[in-house]
Amino acid sequence: MDKTTIEFQKNLEAIHTFPTMYMFKFIVLEDKKALVEALFPRHEVKSKPSSKGKYISITAEIMMGSSQSIIDIYKKAHEIEGIIAL
Repeated sequence: MDKTTIEFQKNLEAIHTFPTMYMFKFIVLEDKKALVEALFPRHEVKSKPSSKGKYISITAEIMMGSSQSIIDIYKKAHEIEGIIAL
């Protein structure tokens, strides 16, 4: 793991007691929506289009068992071109 990921994992573990509800928020182009939703199979995902409809905000609040499971989702998310994690 790189230094940034290690620090993020330390912060997650300092803030959360696992398992915990964790909220993921992403912004992507509208045509990438399905790719982000696929990160959360079997979970409710809320989406909201931008005012001009070019981008979409996607939120998923799910029970996570460990800091590593959160990091794993972010790693998969960052493979999606143009994604912004909030």
